[in-house]
Amino acid sequence: MTAPLAPIDDVIGEGVRLLVCGINPGTRSAQTNRHYAGPGNRFWPALAASGLVEGISGPEDQHRLPAFGIGMTNLVARPSPRATDVSAEELRAGADRLVALVGSLGDPTVAVLGVTTYRTAFRAPRAQRGEQPDRPGWWLLDNPSGLNGRATVPRMAAALAEVGAAAGLPR
Repeated sequence: MTAPLAPIDDVIGEGVRLLVCGINPGTRSAQTNRHYAGPGNRFWPALAASGLVEGISGPEDQHRLPAFGIGMTNLVARPSPRATDVSAEELRAGADRLVALVGSLGDPTVAVLGVTTYRTAFRAPRAQRGEQPDRPGWWLLDNPSGLNGRATVPRMAAALAEVGAAAGLPR
């Protein structure tokens, strides 16, 4: 029997102006303690193409994100092979934790990556991509998983650039 995978560490430093929030760590992320480490994930290419960072190309560079004013966390700490393995109860508990974390960081701009997940976690069934009218400073973006055909690198890069501008990050 295989031992359960451990949660991964948040990447947060002083002065984080944009907090990127994923659903939960995938298997590869849990094995490496690195966010968006799955081979088909589009997050890192999209971030590089967004113009918000320089010299960051993949999860091995995640420790450098706070220098650019960017932090990373997940709604649910428990790793799983697929985000669909996470229950609605876990997502709602994660939403409460995320709200508290954001408040403790001085209310940075938040980008939650996963439309369906956000709708469930925040009990907002009609939430759409973009800034959330009921939560100013909170943005909803596509899940960058390779399983999500909507999340192309150009589309994700443009969305990240827009959120970064809203957070006051230089390009």
